[in-house]
Amino acid sequence: MNPNLSENALRVLERRYLMKDAEGKIIETPKEMFRRVAKAIARVDKSYGASREEVKKLEESFFNIMTSLEFMPNSPCLMNAGKELGQLSACFTLPIEDSMESIFETLKATAMIHKSGGGTGFSFSKLRPKNSVVRTTGGVASGPVSFMKVYDAATEAVKQGGTRRGANMGILRINHPDILDFISCKDSNKTITNFNISVAISDDFMKKLEVREDYDLIDPRTKKVTGRLNAEEVFSLVTKQAHKNGEPGIIFIDKIERDNPTPKLGRIESTNPCGEQPILPYESCDLGSINLVQILKKTDSLYKIDWERLKKIVHLAVHFLDNVIDANKFPLPEIEKATKLTRKIGLGIMGWASFLIRMNIAYNSEEAIKLADRIMSFILKEAREKSLWLSRKKGVFPAFNDSVLKKQGLRLRNATLTTIAPTGTISIIAGPTSSGIEPLFAISYFRNVMDNDKLIEVEPMFEEIAKARGFYSHKLMEEVAETGSIQNIDEVPADIKRIFVTSHDIFPEWHIRMQATFQKYTDNAVSKTINFPNKASIDDVRRTYLLAYELNCKGITVYRDKSRQEQVLNIASKKDVSSLQEFRLDPGNIAPRPRPEVTTGTTTKVSTGCGNLYITINSDEQGRAFEVFTQMGKAGGCAASQLEAIGRLVSLAFRSDIEVKSIIEQLRNIRCPSPSWEKGVRIFSCADALARVIEKRLVNNKAVVISSVKGEEAPVFINIVGVCLDCGGVLRHEEGCVKCHACGYSKC
Repeated sequence: MNPNLSENALRVLERRYLMKDAEGKIIETPKEMFRRVAKAIARVDKSYGASREEVKKLEESFFNIMTSLEFMPNSPCLMNAGKELGQLSACFTLPIEDSMESIFETLKATAMIHKSGGGTGFSFSKLRPKNSVVRTTGGVASGPVSFMKVYDAATEAVKQGGTRRGANMGILRINHPDILDFISCKDSNKTITNFNISVAISDDFMKKLEVREDYDLIDPRTKKVTGRLNAEEVFSLVTKQAHKNGEPGIIFIDKIERDNPTPKLGRIESTNPCGEQPILPYESCDLGSINLVQILKKTDSLYKIDWERLKKIVHLAVHFLDNVIDANKFPLPEIEKATKLTRKIGLGIMGWASFLIRMNIAYNSEEAIKLADRIMSFILKEAREKSLWLSRKKGVFPAFNDSVLKKQGLRLRNATLTTIAPTGTISIIAGPTSSGIEPLFAISYFRNVMDNDKLIEVEPMFEEIAKARGFYSHKLMEEVAETGSIQNIDEVPADIKRIFVTSHDIFPEWHIRMQATFQKYTDNAVSKTINFPNKASIDDVRRTYLLAYELNCKGITVYRDKSRQEQVLNIASKKDVSSLQEFRLDPGNIAPRPRPEVTTGTTTKVSTGCGNLYITINSDEQGRAFEVFTQMGKAGGCAASQLEAIGRLVSLAFRSDIEVKSIIEQLRNIRCPSPSWEKGVRIFSCADALARVIEKRLVNNKAVVISSVKGEEAPVFINIVGVCLDCGGVLRHEEGCVKCHACGYSKC
């Protein structure tokens, strides 16, 4: 079967997944990739006594569920299965004990994991607080946050598998003496950028919060009380910071520990980078997701669930993920030992919002909640059936006799079976389909394909229904793309508005209820972002946190629209771009004009990815542009010298009467590794910023227009947090990660 892949899927596969030769030339087709993966994973059964024919049959089954886009394993499996690297796990947790040796041994292990394409989670809760006496040296400890910064710097230096920077989760218990520093450690979006952070909150703290009492801070080394804080004040700081920029998240550590299937092996202290996989130190997670859109069958104009097909996919997916554990080439022997001891897997879903639309069910409805309960309970039940079958064929996981599952009479092959994980890139490959259990981020949106060339992407079912109902038009799709939502567009019928809702059309309570419903049947945890409009209050965040605890969620991540920077909307003027004023070069005079005694000008401040850039443009007595001075905050060394060089060369061009348009064209869209947004404008580099200021001051003498579509406004996006480093598209905050829908780039 040839995979029916979208244009976006092909682009993502070519960029990140397909094999390349030493010169970077693609030497594998998508079909060959799926065959490579299926063969490598099915081959495992041979070591358990399967015949050649049985292995071949299993390979075909694995191949078919991937090429039919019914199931996708996590990205490292697609990238590395059947290749020399062979590292197939998405994420790991590592222990950090209270010693310099442990801290830096774990840092080395982290580097090896990131190099192989995985992410890492840590609890820093065992580290002594800052200013504690270190007996061996007589000095004082620097505390958990300082070592998080060390890990962050190391992560930045290790390019992960050639695809993205490594992702980390940093966790600190609520009763650690340094908890206030930890809560505020990401107050600036430019610090500890390779970490998601979460506060581990206990049931005892929640009880103290309810009655607004003080609680004890415990030194993890001495186990002694070092002080007390008011639970209400600490919780208020958490909600204030989360309201500000989405950090920290919360994990309810006692709820997580109650579901620990092997408590005799140790307590669960941390999770993977997006929080959906709470695992023991050195364990890894092998994840995969079922595309629910593909288990629908259409009869006349109605979609129905093919429960028998879903059952078959679940059984094959569990078999696949269990085999991944044996096929894996682990980055450390400790990880192999811990992973094979419990054989945890995480089977989840994607396409939930797309699935509901086809079922004509609103995401924010009781009907959707009931269907979520039915779907996920079915998946868990069938996953256990298959794990039971595998245990008869291959044996239970080695730690079974000391597990909770033995007491429950569940003789399974795997200690855990289900996880709702982020599916940012694999949902593009399996698409068009929505991510995980998230609502749609937009009904229609613009996708950049060149710097000023935009294509309209429309949710397929909306386009299909709009055409069938007779209200489709290209103009309408452009209007929808400006906001992503249809709720305020008169041409769209009310019944269509009810079904096609986006993340910001839905009250946070529905987000929480949906997460809680899936959590009921998820052994591990659920990756989900609770979206808030920009105008949401701190108290709104607080109420959502309390509701998540009440409804037995294991953790929660919130994101208030546009909270990660002051303004990131890409809005262009409705007016046509003014024609550029040109200053012509006199062929007979190529020498620069002499400097007059007095020049006058303006200084413009621009926020760039490297800091605030101050650009001064001076003119002579005739009002002609004469010189440019640039200053980057307190920059020194190469940064300062390069900026001075650019300024001198542009000044020389001005004084030589080079046309301004040519100068702008040379500087415009030069890219650096740290692009940014400035008042709705994408700034690619300092040179790009200079080009835009020159155009603004010397050509338009008004706010610069960077993009337009036939004179109309450019899109107003939600959840935008920055610029894609690969393609220059917009990065959105979804499922605890940032991701680009244009090229598949993601970073957690």
